[in-house]
Amino acid sequence: MIEILLVEDEDHIVQGLIFNLQIEGYKVSHAKDGNIAKKILFDDQQKFDLIIMDIMLPGISGFDLCNALRKKNNYTPILMLTAKKFDKDKINGLQLGADDYMTKPFNLEELLTR
Repeated sequence: MIEILLVEDEDHIVQGLIFNLQIEGYKVSHAKDGNIAKKILFDDQQKFDLIIMDIMLPGISGFDLCNALRKKNNYTPILMLTAKKFDKDKINGLQLGADDYMTKPFNLEELLTR
C-alpha cells in the first residue's frame, strides 16, 4: 500500500484530502506543523512513498523542511500544495527539491492524477 505523509495545518483541507486519498486506497499519515513533520521524516523507522506539503506551516516552513530533507539525502517525492501562487514561489520550491507544485484552491481530480 502506498503511504503518504500529509503536512498541512488547515483542518478543512486535511479532512477532505485524507478522506479522498483513503478512498483511492492510500494510507495517509498527517502532521499539522513543520516541527512534527520533521520529527516524523527524520525518524528512519518510517518511510513514505509521497509527501504532500504546505509551505506556510507553523514551526518549520515547507520550504525549509523540503531543503532539510534533500540535504539529508531523502528523495521521497514531494508535492507542494500551497496558496503561494507566484512564479517566484513555485521556482523556489522546485529549486529546493520539490518534485511538483500545486496552488490552492486545487482540483481534487488533478491532485489524485499527479
